[in-house]
Amino acid sequence: MRTSRQIWPLVVQLCFACLLLSLNFNISADEAHKEVHWSYEGATGPAHWGEFFPECGQGKSQSPVDIRGPFATTSDSISVNYKPSVLKMINNGHTIQINYDAGSSITVHNQQYDLVQFHFHKPSEEQIDDHPKAMVIHFVHKSAEGKLAVIGVLVNEGKANELIQTLWSNLPKKVGEEKTVQTVSLDASKLFPPNLSFYHFSGSLTTPPCTEGVDFYILKNPIEMSKEQIAAFPFRTNARPVQPLNGRQIDESTAKQ
Repeated sequence: MRTSRQIWPLVVQLCFACLLLSLNFNISADEAHKEVHWSYEGATGPAHWGEFFPECGQGKSQSPVDIRGPFATTSDSISVNYKPSVLKMINNGHTIQINYDAGSSITVHNQQYDLVQFHFHKPSEEQIDDHPKAMVIHFVHKSAEGKLAVIGVLVNEGKANELIQTLWSNLPKKVGEEKTVQTVSLDASKLFPPNLSFYHFSGSLTTPPCTEGVDFYILKNPIEMSKEQIAAFPFRTNARPVQPLNGRQIDESTAKQ
């Protein structure tokens, strides 16, 4: 029979081995997580997202979609209450994203959503009758309960946009680092068309992990950016292909705003 003096060294060795195993597992898990990256092309492009992010491949209410009739009608309207924000911009490796100061919101269907950020896709992810626009700007909002609502502003090639020129003049030089420009104040509502009539559908994040339960409000009326401004966007393409509707109904607002 072993004495306690003999057992304790064995216990210490066992604990040390368990610690090493735990550390090795955590390192492996972290490395595996870092290897799960995605892009818009090739082996890590949209066709393969579902291999690493199940909802991207198995979800039944995915975004973006091709917007085409017949439409159901809704009397809902969008009320915008945006305030100026200090410019905080990041190139996250997938798009240019502007993180917005707290205090701006929209109200739709009697629900308030706070503006969190807006970002760009080229060409537009949403299509109208199977035709994409030059770009789309997605304004991401979140309710107090955590529900997301996205306003999509479609972009046509046309005249230069003053606010876009301000943004492009301050693009971050490094990927992954937020650039704050205290001297620049921007009002995101300046990127909206005068008329806020929209198409509405329930969808998902258009990037991994493609989480569903996101309300999309795609404005019918596009804004314009110049050919040079569209070309200056630092991503050649960053749009997910349209996804099947799977029986979802697209609503069309009837109120003139």
